[in-house]
Amino acid sequence: MRAEPFYCVYLDLDTDISPEKRDEAVRWLRDVHSQLKLYPETLCLAIGILDRFLSAIKARPKYLRCIAISCFFLAVKTSEEDERIPSLKELVSSSKCGCSPSEILRMERIVLDKLNWDLHSATALDFLYIFHAMVLSCKSGRLNMALSGLNPSQHVALLTQQLFHCLAHSALLPVCGSLLSLGLITLELEKLCPDWLALTVDLLHKLQIDSSQLIGCRELVARCLSTHTASLPPNTVYICHPLPNAPEPRDGGVLPAWHVSPALTAHSDLNTTHTRSCKSSAKRKVEHMEVDEYFDGIKRLYNEESPQEGAPTCTAETVGGGQGLLVIQQNAGSSPCPPLQPVRET
Repeated sequence: MRAEPFYCVYLDLDTDISPEKRDEAVRWLRDVHSQLKLYPETLCLAIGILDRFLSAIKARPKYLRCIAISCFFLAVKTSEEDERIPSLKELVSSSKCGCSPSEILRMERIVLDKLNWDLHSATALDFLYIFHAMVLSCKSGRLNMALSGLNPSQHVALLTQQLFHCLAHSALLPVCGSLLSLGLITLELEKLCPDWLALTVDLLHKLQIDSSQLIGCRELVARCLSTHTASLPPNTVYICHPLPNAPEPRDGGVLPAWHVSPALTAHSDLNTTHTRSCKSSAKRKVEHMEVDEYFDGIKRLYNEESPQEGAPTCTAETVGGGQGLLVIQQNAGSSPCPPLQPVRET
């Protein structure tokens, strides 16, 4: 792997591509990368190739998207497995770059010629992985306690999102990739470890980086991340509260906070209307399904059959001593969902 490139200060005042247009192109590549679900290394390499190319030539803004998608396709073919590489037509269609496949291929050749066919360079993500592993090896036990339930892989995924956000800001272009990753790591350590300063000094000594450079980098990164909140995919959390006028249990204990769900109480207020309209609404649903063949396929997929004439379709009754809990009894083939059950008192 080639040494870390120094293409940081590539934006000349004479070029027609402004820093804002470059940042917009990087954010667009990030959306394309997310849509295709490729490796994070691919996006980081694509941004690196784009920056190296723009530092070597002056290009018109109208060619920027063609340049960006060509650099992205080169990174895909460099980093991804063969079976994960999309076809050029698929890439053009999904990215909506406005270029033809032949134009992308011609631009690829121009990029390769300017970079001397050398696409393998160290990226900021490579240094982020290295620094994160170094920190975990030193403070593994204490960091695991401070990560609030995140495992190391999830933690580095959050840091990767922060890194992508920083790479889309031209203010950080003068910062080389290793220093940028170290700034991210030390800012995270400051939030997690009381002795983060000693660990930072140790990293600076091993990497032979001046502390003044790190201080300036940390300020730029903190300013950049002030507009960004990285998060993992959320998990749905349901919070239940007791009924305001619910009776006390027969044994005199206190009802737990999760005893009654507001969703069930709202359903109990409408149980009379639901009982009257359930059979007619089920009939209308089946008639609508017969109109569209797609709904018929979904119906067969879940083994849902039309309700038999004269068979009970849906009934509702209150149980649990008037506490507003419902048990909905449905036909066995009418819904794939299991019926609701009353909450067990403890």
